[in-house]
Parts: sequence; structure tokens; C-alpha cells
Amino acid sequence: MLPEVVTFFDWLKDYSGSPWFYAVIVAIAVLDSVVPIVPSETMVIIGGVSAGLHDLWWPLVALAGAGGAFAGDLLSYGIGRRLSGRLRRRYERTEKGRRRLAWTERQIRERGGVLLVTARFIPGGRTLLTLTCGITGQPRQWFTRWTAVAAVIWSSYATMLGFIGGRTFQDDHTKAFLVAFAIAISATVLIETVRFLLHRLGRAGGADGQPQ
Repeated sequence: MLPEVVTFFDWLKDYSGSPWFYAVIVAIAVLDSVVPIVPSETMVIIGGVSAGLHDLWWPLVALAGAGGAFAGDLLSYGIGRRLSGRLRRRYERTEKGRRRLAWTERQIRERGGVLLVTARFIPGGRTLLTLTCGITGQPRQWFTRWTAVAAVIWSSYATMLGFIGGRTFQDDHTKAFLVAFAIAISATVLIETVRFLLHRLGRAGGADGQPQ
């Protein structure tokens, strides 16, 4: 392997093995919920690898990821609530806009909990959905309950991906990081492929009833 690559992973191991990395995970997870260009899954996976290499404690990695994601989702929901009046007035100016808004509210009302859990694994999708929940005025208690479930599932998944890689290759931390990232990328590709196929099937069968 190239010396530069090995040097990078040596630095990554030292950086991610610091107790301060828990705070980094929280901060990145919060930001990613509002600005979906920040790699929160990557940070949680790195923390999981460090836990597998005995530098961090995996329950705290999972807690940091879940706590940051939960706080970020609440922040995104709050922004949606704040902008709700302005955006609803824009949609309600036209018949097409009113139909789309009604369709969105119906989808969230009928299967919003499941959507919140699955959307947490889709970069950008989680931000759009949490904002929409605020815009459409979904009950805060309902949203809080489901986004907490979604955050715990998501963070536990990402932490264990990294932890398994770190524990399996604890004598070769470079390979541990590479394997964890490869698994994470493969899982993301699989999720996106399944989502795409389900969307195509739904459109072909007219199952979603989305307004045009």
C-alpha cells in the first residue's frame, strides 16, 4: 500500500482515538441533519472503528451519534415550523400546489414513522422529511418519538459497522478503516438501489397516487 495512504490512516487512528472525538461526532451529526453535505455516517463509522481498536467505548460512540442526529432533526423540524406559514401560502396559490401539499400531508400521516426511520439512512432525504414534518405541522410529540427511534437505529448501525471492522482487523488498523468504509458504501448503494426500484414499481402500478 502507498506510504501516503498508510500515513493518512495512522493520523486518522490517532485523531479518532481522542476522547474529543465524541464531541466531533455530536457536532457533525447535528450539522448533517440541517445541512446534508456533512458526512455524519463517516464520523460515526470512524468512531466505531476506534472503539473496535480499543481507543473509544462503542456505547458512547453510538450515544454521541444518536444524540447529535436527534438534536439536528429537532432543529430541522423547528426551522420547518418557523417557515410553515410562508411556504404553505406559496403552495396554496395554485391548485397543483394544493394537491401536492395535501398528498405530502397524507403520506406523512399514514406512514410518517416508517418514513422517518428509513429517511435517516438517505443523505438529504432525512433533512427534506424533517423540514416537511415541521412545515406541515406534524405533532411535536409524535415527531420527537419517531425521530428518536430513527436516530438510535441509524447510529447503532453505523457504530457497529465500524466496530466490527476495527475488532476484526485490530492488528491492522488501515485495513480496519478500509473494510468499514467499503461495507458502509456498499450498504448505501444497496439502500439507494432498493429505494429506486420500489419507486419505479410504485409509479408503474400507480400505487403512490402522487399528484401531477
